[in-house]
Amino acid sequence: MSITIYVPSDTTAKALGADRVAQLIAETAANQQIDLVVKRNGTRALYWIEPLIEVDSEHGRYGFGPVKAKDVASLFAAKFWEGQVDHPLALGLVDELDYLKKQQRLTFSRIGKANPTDLADYQALEGYQGLRKALALEPQAIVDEVKNSGLRGRGGAAFPTGIKWQTVLNAPAEQKYIVCNADEGDSGTFADRLVMECDPFMLIEGMTIAGLAVGATQGYIYCRSEYPLAVENLNLAIQAAYDNNLLGADILGSGKHFDLEVRMGAGAYICGEETSLLESLEGKRGLVRAKPPLPAIVGLFGQPTIVNNVLSLAAVPFIMDKGAQAYADCGMGRSRGTLPFQVAGNVKFGGLVELAFGPSLRELMFDFGGGTRSGRPLRAVQVGGPLGAYLPESQWDLPLDYEAFAQAGAVLGHGGVVMFDDTVDMSEQARFSMEFCVAESCGKCTPCRIGSTRGVEVIDKIRAGQNVNANLELLSDLCETMLDGSLCAMGGMTPFPVQSAVKHFPEDFQAPVKQGEEA
Repeated sequence: MSITIYVPSDTTAKALGADRVAQLIAETAANQQIDLVVKRNGTRALYWIEPLIEVDSEHGRYGFGPVKAKDVASLFAAKFWEGQVDHPLALGLVDELDYLKKQQRLTFSRIGKANPTDLADYQALEGYQGLRKALALEPQAIVDEVKNSGLRGRGGAAFPTGIKWQTVLNAPAEQKYIVCNADEGDSGTFADRLVMECDPFMLIEGMTIAGLAVGATQGYIYCRSEYPLAVENLNLAIQAAYDNNLLGADILGSGKHFDLEVRMGAGAYICGEETSLLESLEGKRGLVRAKPPLPAIVGLFGQPTIVNNVLSLAAVPFIMDKGAQAYADCGMGRSRGTLPFQVAGNVKFGGLVELAFGPSLRELMFDFGGGTRSGRPLRAVQVGGPLGAYLPESQWDLPLDYEAFAQAGAVLGHGGVVMFDDTVDMSEQARFSMEFCVAESCGKCTPCRIGSTRGVEVIDKIRAGQNVNANLELLSDLCETMLDGSLCAMGGMTPFPVQSAVKHFPEDFQAPVKQGEEA
């Protein structure tokens, strides 16, 4: 009987040489007449040991990593296919690794266990059970289940998902839409990519359930152009869903109708803002719309539209399958369920960590991340992407909770966590925040378009030691103007990292930058 060897196929693993490793394992097994089958799976997202090779056995999957092409010969010499063998890269049973065991993987329970585009694999791991249950319910019952779960938007604003769905359900219209915001562009984030590359049927199932819930018959996944593998896997999975009557005019013989397409963005960060995304989907320039009206009332092509993030929609199959209470039982306060945190930057053990809301930021960075990769003291951490605040050590004991972070002037956002050691120059990071806004602003409103440009100029003067106190006061006034006057979060949140850097790391804004170091 063949032994299955799993080799990850996501973008990160490929970049680290997984394709060559898979090829060498297959070739060596054939040459040595060893009955091995190489299967490409998603990643477990333990990125410091990628490529992580797994050997199937009756006891579970044994892991080896990080495996490079040069390691394949020694793995065969150690008879790695036997699983529990003596080899420097042997990790033991993958499911028993502390990094995984300490997580609460609900949305990411299947990731790394299956071939991403194999429908049979997905269904063998409880896939499409949520849809089957949803097909037996009335739309309002589906919406109520999502409401009762406490699921909130995982894209940044944390708006209650069920309330948004209720609004679209109640809106009278002959045509409604489901739009998935897969324009993941925050620094240090990759959870959306992992869903689309490693478990695309989960997203498709979630969007189909959303369509049933509000009476929408057409869905679009707006994916960033920098994710070609995600687009490829989504299209393969969508075709498989159509071929098996899981999409189309008569889903599983129910008479219910839902169609789904993937559309690619063109590299604009601003199209992660929902109204700018809708403009882009309609074939227009990605400019932010004034609100109201909300997209739930007047959205894509002027029709009621659900716009949800990948992680929000990906959580729906679990909720419908296991029940709202099973999801709501995780978390704290108004933050229910789990959030997949993405730990990146100067970190020893970078990867995806799905946790119920509640543990502290410090626990995430040290118990999972292991501190800095450089071994130097951790100085600052940015949570929530390039528009999130920089947090000093005094704030690392904040619980991972939307309200706790908001009260501290910070955001959890999409769950991106980027760590910096004590060599970081926080005035440089503040400048980067303003510069990022210059590059990515849609230009529709003056505070964002002009304010960010002036912000870079003012920070450059501060870094050069020119009238530092006066320019710090000017920078503060500028930030307040952007906060209060910007049309959307692009300009309205750019001051968060700048203000936090000035507040918590003032010493970096007092010493003039050395000659030749100006950005």
